[in-house]
Amino acid sequence: MSSLRIRDAAAVLGVSDDTVRRWIDGGSLVAERDESGRLVVDGATLAAFARDNAARAPRWPLSGSSSARNRFPGLVTNVVVDGVMAQVEMQCGPFTVVSLISSEAVRELGLAPGRVAVATVKATNVVVETPPES
Repeated sequence: MSSLRIRDAAAVLGVSDDTVRRWIDGGSLVAERDESGRLVVDGATLAAFARDNAARAPRWPLSGSSSARNRFPGLVTNVVVDGVMAQVEMQCGPFTVVSLISSEAVRELGLAPGRVAVATVKATNVVVETPPES
């Protein structure tokens, strides 16, 4: 079973080390000491905590339902239009999302830096990588 040090847990959650320590001190997150005496969080425990405490994406701008579960609200930071296609960059929390869409879609949606939007990902192929064991 994998365990993460406080700084690593903070990095994957996108928060500071101090925030993770406050959660541990407040009883929201369980940690243990490893053989070196450092505080660590069990990987499965951290995954459950992340899932249970994740901010849910707002339903806007869609008024109905969608089969896509991977929705990232954010802010458009850059738009490059080149003929028929365009590249749209968004900052969604700590993550940058880049989309290649038609120039027509950019115009219709009024996409420009500073515009709030939701990046929705519906993928049949998602690559999952793990860091080397340390």
